[in-house]
Amino acid sequence: MKQSVAITVNGTQREDLVEPRMLLVHYLREVAELTGTHIGCDTSQCGACTVLVDGKAVKSCSVFAVQADGIGVTTIEGLAEGTSLHPVQQAFWDEHGLQCGFCTPGFIMATAALLAGNPSPTDDEIRKGLEGNLCRCTGYANIMRAVRSAANAMQGTGGVRSTATLASQRTAVVGG
Repeated sequence: MKQSVAITVNGTQREDLVEPRMLLVHYLREVAELTGTHIGCDTSQCGACTVLVDGKAVKSCSVFAVQADGIGVTTIEGLAEGTSLHPVQQAFWDEHGLQCGFCTPGFIMATAALLAGNPSPTDDEIRKGLEGNLCRCTGYANIMRAVRSAANAMQGTGGVRSTATLASQRTAVVGG
């Protein structure tokens, strides 16, 4: 028996009937027709399906659509403002933070959540913030550059501090 859900997707209120067992990722792709959220593993291991649920990065293959009733969901399609890419999207483009592109939407959404909570993360904090997302093409160096670039752009300053930079600054200040 289908259940009614009211979900705000990318700022637009939707009301739909869904099967209670429908995963949020399938709701977004099949009902909302937003295919930017990718289905990678269906076991919450790869992070390709990461979306923002009330601002928090969530793997949408691990949530039922009925659990999102009354909640706001942002997908990769909703991150941009009109025709302007979000700074995270632009940074991934500029820094080639992708190879095949399959994992990219999940990494971008996880990065957006990371930078919303920590606008100036260290390299270690970036790695920790993105640890639930996998890139099978091994594009991690460019992904790290993209996250640093996005943080810088969002702050309009030097933004992200690398662990090496912090160590050299600490040595210069402490004299050790």
